[in-house]
Amino acid sequence: MDEVNELMQERIKKLIKLRNAGIDPYGGPFTVKDKISDILKKYGGLSKEELTENRESSVIASGIIAFRDCGKAAFADILDATGKIQVYFKKDILGNDYGMLKNLDVGDIVGLSGHLFRTKTNELTIEVKEFVVLCKSLRPLPEKWHGLRDVETRYRQRYVDLIVNPHVRELFIKRSKMIKAIRTFFDERGFLEVETPMMHHIPGGATARPFVTHHIALGLDLYLRVAPELYLKKLLVGGFEKIYEVNKNFRNEGISTKHNPEFTMLEFYIAYVNYNYLMTFTEELIPYLCKEIGGGLKLPYGKANAVHEVNTAQSQEEVIDFTPPWPRVSMLDALQQQGVDPAVFKDVEKAKEYAIKNSIDISNKFSHGEILDEIFKEKVEPELIQPVFIMDYPVELSPLAKRKKENPEFVERFELFIGGREIANAFSELNDPADQKQRFLQQVEARKRGDEEAHLMDDDFIRSLEYGMPPAAGEGIGIDRLFMLLTNSPSIRDVILFPQLKPEQ
Repeated sequence: MDEVNELMQERIKKLIKLRNAGIDPYGGPFTVKDKISDILKKYGGLSKEELTENRESSVIASGIIAFRDCGKAAFADILDATGKIQVYFKKDILGNDYGMLKNLDVGDIVGLSGHLFRTKTNELTIEVKEFVVLCKSLRPLPEKWHGLRDVETRYRQRYVDLIVNPHVRELFIKRSKMIKAIRTFFDERGFLEVETPMMHHIPGGATARPFVTHHIALGLDLYLRVAPELYLKKLLVGGFEKIYEVNKNFRNEGISTKHNPEFTMLEFYIAYVNYNYLMTFTEELIPYLCKEIGGGLKLPYGKANAVHEVNTAQSQEEVIDFTPPWPRVSMLDALQQQGVDPAVFKDVEKAKEYAIKNSIDISNKFSHGEILDEIFKEKVEPELIQPVFIMDYPVELSPLAKRKKENPEFVERFELFIGGREIANAFSELNDPADQKQRFLQQVEARKRGDEEAHLMDDDFIRSLEYGMPPAAGEGIGIDRLFMLLTNSPSIRDVILFPQLKPEQ
């Protein structure tokens, strides 16, 4: 830290020298005519002779990431939002302005113009004719500018991470492209993109613990939304038949490699279909994104990402094959395939005994379905590496899903698992207001028993169902987890620009 402070003091002295020379170290507008990537693409194939003959000129603005003073000449590497190029400062060309170079540092942002040429090593370079200081950097970049490697510092100081680690910048450009591709996919299929409230009077649409805030003017507590589901289904009541939303959800839960309290969700609804339709639809959507973002249907996974630690399940696989169709397996069959005694499915006491015997935490789990879910998470979920739909969950786990006609103790629901993680959750929507009200009442009782994630009674949603909601199916896909999968990123923090962290000590 003392070394950083000393370097900052040296930079402050240079800033003062710039000001004394009449140069504003935090300049104003600068007309940028070129992007580095365009320069490389357009002129990268030209020979030294062709560049000399044509005298191609460029005007760019970017940050200095390396600087080499050679006495009467200097070289620098500069980086803009699109790429990196070398620039050449020569005293004979710049005259008195050349002396200002001694007041520049790595991290400074400059605007410059000049002609393209090739050096003796044949590197495409800009010979600077004029330059101007646009921003003086006071804090040195880390590790002598060769990269920021400490993971926690990278997350906390993403602005530095983006400067010094080009692959991180490319990752987030790719994330933006994925979200754009999602919108294209839905728009081309006749969906309407909508926005629903972020602050709810009643937290609903998922079983999760909400964040609470307070509206002073109204004098009431509000909740950051845990899911947009109930509002989106009200739009089905209102007559929209194909809708989607890409937006934030907030859940007051733990932080891990798979969880961030603020995360991005895609949620969509289609009238007059059921969960079987959505499975086929999902087999179209995700391979489409694989091709758009990853380039194909077989993507690296787990130990292929050698710079990160991976869990045991990941290290057993190197490739995930997204080629549809994907297996469709009931939750109970999946449990049985992993050696769980079928007697556990039929008797809650047997389920409790099995969980305790296998050191599975079922504290605050009261229903048979909840206990089976905990067993599933422990025994089955880590094994689901290749894409698979797990179907037909106990009704206690899904208070908003339609019951199966042939077995009303279960609902028409699936979760898509890939890479040992839940990627999507979907079901045929419950549109019977009497059944929905009874489910809400059961959730209220669960809250009284201590389940803080249980759903509250939502009378307005019941009222909307009483007007009539068409048969429909809906699905939610975690954008962050999906992007982790498509880029083989081991932590959700790698794919969120500013993940939630504890305050610095």
